[in-house]
Amino acid sequence: MRPSKLKLTALVAGLFSLSVAGLAFSDADDDQDDGNDHPGWFAPRADIAPVRNPGYQEECSACHMAYQPGLLPAQSWRRIMAANALLDHFGDDASLPEGRRVEIAAWLEANAADRAERSRSRAFAVAPGVGGSLPRISTTRYFQREHHEIPDRLVRGNPGVGSFSNCDACHRGALDGVYNEHRVLIPGVGRWED
Repeated sequence: MRPSKLKLTALVAGLFSLSVAGLAFSDADDDQDDGNDHPGWFAPRADIAPVRNPGYQEECSACHMAYQPGLLPAQSWRRIMAANALLDHFGDDASLPEGRRVEIAAWLEANAADRAERSRSRAFAVAPGVGGSLPRISTTRYFQREHHEIPDRLVRGNPGVGSFSNCDACHRGALDGVYNEHRVLIPGVGRWED
């Protein structure tokens, strides 16, 4: 073979190899849910730091998902974890022994969105409005922007979801801090494509 033809053959083989490698590293088929929580070759990286506090996990996940601290700024966690606010925690009495409350509140504030390094957490760093009610993740600007196209009937009207605060009903990686939109699977509906 002539040197120019050899170079061309090597270039084509190289481009073909890169194409095959790109396909191997890409996500699984977006139109199919095979139940695999880690499509592709790599498990998705948490875009919000996962919960790593056993006390918080124990106390809060008894009633709802233990939301990652990176979903609200420190001032919001401070308001939510105030002793008087826990007496009426979104309609429930979630009061804690003072030592436990202080420990959990300090951990939430130290790991809050406005103190986090991960970009999705930083997007949640803008505090929800300061009205008379407790701050909600679902009222942050970032949450509203990311969920505004989802019809209410697919959430509140869906017995498999029930509320926008039920993150792990649709976000298959929510408990691990993975909120990748390609991993959204709405119960009874399937994948959500915006």
